[in-house]
Amino acid sequence: MLQVRNLTTRFKTDRGVVTAIDDVNFDLYPGETLGIVGESGCGKTVTSKTIMRLLPDHLTIIDSNSRVEFEGKNLARIRESEMRKVRGAKIAMIFQEPMTSLNPVFTVGWQLDEALRYHTTLNRRGRREKAIEMLRLVEIPNPERRIHDYPHQLSGGMRQRVMIAIALCCEPSILIADEPTTALDVTIQAQILQLMQNLKAKLNTAIMLITHNLGVVAQVCDRVMVMYAGRVIESGEVHEIFHHPRHPYTRALLQSIPKAGRRAAGARLPAIKGIVPSLFNLPKGCRFQDRCDYRQDRCIAEEPELLAHGKDDHPVRCHFPLDQPALLTVGATS
Repeated sequence: MLQVRNLTTRFKTDRGVVTAIDDVNFDLYPGETLGIVGESGCGKTVTSKTIMRLLPDHLTIIDSNSRVEFEGKNLARIRESEMRKVRGAKIAMIFQEPMTSLNPVFTVGWQLDEALRYHTTLNRRGRREKAIEMLRLVEIPNPERRIHDYPHQLSGGMRQRVMIAIALCCEPSILIADEPTTALDVTIQAQILQLMQNLKAKLNTAIMLITHNLGVVAQVCDRVMVMYAGRVIESGEVHEIFHHPRHPYTRALLQSIPKAGRRAAGARLPAIKGIVPSLFNLPKGCRFQDRCDYRQDRCIAEEPELLAHGKDDHPVRCHFPLDQPALLTVGATS
């Protein structure tokens, strides 16, 4: 459905040109959920906004070899007028902050109508009926009344449901969800994630879920891609990655998940030492070398490639991938 190849995005800054994401490759298949995880600044959101062509043109350089293949077109190279027909209609996006993503001066119904007016041929009555149908689909009570509400009249969870309704109203093939549960309490988070799962099953929509929460990945994703300092460092089936992480960074992320009842009283929660390197001053070899407990001379001298090291292995960017399984139950991460 979606093929991303050699995706490299650079930004023009006061300090010069910096590479935000470097040679990102992945596929997204119909009806699946792909999780993209990593620390803040690793390139998750830049990846999604590059795909959607939502980055400022005058500050952004997309490498000429980059390809985002969708329905026979390279989205990285088509005209903006063509991209507008794809964006929102065939590939939709839920943004990170539900509290500010909706326009405060327009009603919920108007904002749903705007998307339908641009991407469909429905008349005014048909658009209103579709808007009500979508609000009902995302389980907003009294949708006939709620379409007249303004965003400030809704709770955070309800606003996020409205965002999902707007994103799905044109029945896109792909939904990109950038931290869709940010700023929501745990109960509402669970409801939103379950709602997305239900809608995926009903509409056969492929979902690209961007998050730093591995517990969320364990609950809803089929595959996961781990990013670090602009690079993909490991990818595979969720069960494989959680039980047999091959990259030291992935293992460290998993070990840092709080687990109820698994820690001795007073014991410290495991944390990854050091900080992510500056994209302006990346090390020569492996980008994780300064924080890695398994570093060897080759890691300092040579950057590893993203490779599968065995017949049944998943791709990992490490010269010396870990062999021992993680003592982790996926369901316990939530």
